Amino acid sequence: MPDTLIDHHLSETMKADLAKCCLPRHQAWSLPPQFYTDEGLAKHEYNRIFRRQWLCLGRADQLPDEGDYICLDFAGQALILIRDKGGDIRAFANTCRHRGARLLNGSGRVAGIRCPFHSWAYKLDGSLAGAPDMDKASGFCKADFGLISYHVSTYLGFVFVCLAEDAPDFALAMVDFADIHAPWPMETLVSKRSRDFKVDCNWKTFIEVFNEYYHLPFVHPDSIDDVYHKPDAGNDVGGYFATQFGSTEGTGGLLQTTQQNPLPLMPGLTGREASGVRYTWLFPNLTFAIGVDAMWIYEAYPLASSRCLVRQTACFPPETITADNFDDKVQAYYHRLDAALDEDIPALVNQQAGLTQPDARQGRFQPELEPNVASFASWYADQMLRTN
Repeated sequence: MPDTLIDHHLSETMKADLAKCCLPRHQAWSLPPQFYTDEGLAKHEYNRIFRRQWLCLGRADQLPDEGDYICLDFAGQALILIRDKGGDIRAFANTCRHRGARLLNGSGRVAGIRCPFHSWAYKLDGSLAGAPDMDKASGFCKADFGLISYHVSTYLGFVFVCLAEDAPDFALAMVDFADIHAPWPMETLVSKRSRDFKVDCNWKTFIEVFNEYYHLPFVHPDSIDDVYHKPDAGNDVGGYFATQFGSTEGTGGLLQTTQQNPLPLMPGLTGREASGVRYTWLFPNLTFAIGVDAMWIYEAYPLASSRCLVRQTACFPPETITADNFDDKVQAYYHRLDAALDEDIPALVNQQAGLTQPDARQGRFQPELEPNVASFASWYADQMLRTN
């Protein structure tokens, strides 16, 4: 069935502009500015992308034990991720089936979920365990009032959730993802430090800056620019992701001034992969870099057209974490992540200010230095232009 809201809101000019994003990389145009600034388009984006596609919501080991939960609020949606008694991760709407009260906040561990309003209680599998005095309601059946649940899939250590009633085929989103990333022991990497913060920019621009080399000499001249050589061409892939590999001078996990004391190479890493870093964007909202010794991840969640929530996580092999001096040596890796962010965020806030100008226009991509961004723009435009 056509999405009449999308069709009504997108003018013919907007559709033509989006179509220019789907051209080959050497000809492609960037997304139109209004798709970063317009609140009406942001709401259509939520319906078209965040309620239809598989979303990558971090790493499975961030919920290690039974009852561990994380609440996520984005795109007008409130979710609970929780590990059940069988060890599976579940995803529920963060709303009570009685009269809609919010159930949990933040993160933590619970034996079950209890509504703070009228004390309806739910098991970790989402089924309703107790509802005080509801036996007096004619025909009331607890089995009919479990939490609203969503599709969940775990893959190579990542957690994916789809909010749609009929989820698209997960395999179509991944296709050759595992093959391309096979040199790295991705599934066994352990999440260490995570931190959340909010940025006054569109969620797309945050992930875009992480996925392009073009800004390095201008935004990071004294911190990380010297670490990165000219990258390989962006990979042609079959799934809903973009990826690009590049060799480095030392490790991409450290600043150019702190390369003297790196962590060990990841187990089994050989060849070119042992001297570089791969940047990957899992559409729509997760990106990561996986290098010789670490993987650093960013999840970006839309809060409004000009504001997003970001979660940063650093991951390392278990052998590295248990080695001597890890706690001391890893501090330089955390400092590198934070130092680069301190330079990126002002640039992003400034970009958002420019995008809001009435005369802001589409631009063109540098195809060798921005292929991941161009691939996302093409995918995004295709999703927004679809009529079913």
